[in-house]
Amino acid sequence: MASAPKLAGQGDVSLDDAVFGERFHGPLVHEAVRAELAARRRGTASTLTRAQVAMTGAKAWRQKGTGRARAGSLAVPQRTGGGVAFGPKPRHYTVKVNRKARRRALRAALSLHAERGSLAVLEASVFESPSTKAAVEALRGLGGDGGVLVVLADGEENAAKSFRNIGEVSVGHVEGVGIADIVGAARLVLSEPALETLAARAAG
Repeated sequence: MASAPKLAGQGDVSLDDAVFGERFHGPLVHEAVRAELAARRRGTASTLTRAQVAMTGAKAWRQKGTGRARAGSLAVPQRTGGGVAFGPKPRHYTVKVNRKARRRALRAALSLHAERGSLAVLEASVFESPSTKAAVEALRGLGGDGGVLVVLADGEENAAKSFRNIGEVSVGHVEGVGIADIVGAARLVLSEPALETLAARAAG
C-alpha cells in the first residue's frame, strides 16, 4: 500500500490502492482536462457582423467616373468601423465526459502524484491562527521542485490564510479543485479531510 508523508505532523498516511494505484491514462486524462477547462469558459465573447454595425447603407461613391475602385457598403469587414467576419458569438463550450471516465481520470491524476512522491498530507489542525512562517516550515518537508497546490476543506481557513501568500503556492477548496488543477501542479498537498473527499469522489 502506498503512503504519503504528513506535513506539520508525525509519520506517514496510508493511501488506498483502489484510488492511488490507478495506471495513468494519458488520453483519458486529456479528455477530462479538456472538458473541465471548456466548462470554465464563460462563452460570452461577441462581435458585430456587417449587418449589425451602426453604418449607413448608402453606397460610398458612385460606381463610375471617380477613378477609384468600386465600393458599395462601408460596413464590410475590410473597412475601418466595419463588421467582423466569422467573429465569436455567445455559445457554450461544454464537452461531455462520462461519469466513470471522470472518476478514472481523477484516480489517474492522484496516482501520478503518489507514484512520483509529489503528494503530501497536511495536518491543518495545527494552524490555530494564520502563520505564513509555519506554512513555509511545513513545506520544507515536501520534496521536489515546482509549484504547489494546497487543497483544503471547510473549517481550515487558518491554514488557507497561512499558505496563500507564499510564492508558487496556490490554495484551493476541495469542492472547486478539478483534474486540470491536480495534473497542472508539480506538487500536491492535501489536508486530511480533503484527501478523504477526493478519494471518495474518485472511488465513486
